[in-house]
Amino acid sequence: MICAQRVVLVLNGSSPIVSFVDVTKTFETQEGPVHALENITLDVQSGEYLAIVGPSGSGKTTLLNLAGSLDYPSSGTVFFRGQNLAELSRREMAALRRHEMGFVFQTWNLVKELSALDNIRLPMAFARVPKQEQITRAVELLELVDLADRKDHPPDQLSGGQQQRVAIARALANKPRLLLADEPTGNLDEETAQTIINLLRQLNQTENVTVLCATHDLTLADVADRSVRIVEGRLQKE
Repeated sequence: MICAQRVVLVLNGSSPIVSFVDVTKTFETQEGPVHALENITLDVQSGEYLAIVGPSGSGKTTLLNLAGSLDYPSSGTVFFRGQNLAELSRREMAALRRHEMGFVFQTWNLVKELSALDNIRLPMAFARVPKQEQITRAVELLELVDLADRKDHPPDQLSGGQQQRVAIARALANKPRLLLADEPTGNLDEETAQTIINLLRQLNQTENVTVLCATHDLTLADVADRSVRIVEGRLQKE
């Protein structure tokens, strides 16, 4: 009944883009089971900027991984635009990530042998976008993140903040509906972090992309439309 209801809402254009329904994630260790998430129920509204705030080890990254179909819940259900992610095949999940989601990591994860331009082109190449369209889109994104003059530079010739901006541009390459950012300011100094915070907010507003951001940076949470706090795998009541 839950799934059917959410599909109807999608068709009416008013559904949350991501929904967690009674989600628990448990990891088995030598010391016994570890509950990374416990009974999480949360809607992420389409077009919003939602910050997931909490200390290291609280379950923030696990929550993002489930939203991005990089992992499966131990129990409960994760929906993306009304679709139960557990019902998708591996091929369908890969296509969903490629076309509907963008990922920004704390450690940037750029390919060191490639220029900034080619790092941004990479997701489009996997999506079989024609080469000239890849180049045009990558140049546009470099201009959007104010790095047009660094398009030929490999990562080791860019500052940390510049690498993160390239990573954000790469995440937007295939025009995703959802941008998942995991501690995007964690490795940056305060001034550079503020630049990234402002950029994510700008992209949320101008590119009409939903932003789900895991962070312990309260400055980042302050600019979000909404923030929720997670501690030891549980959402805290406001």
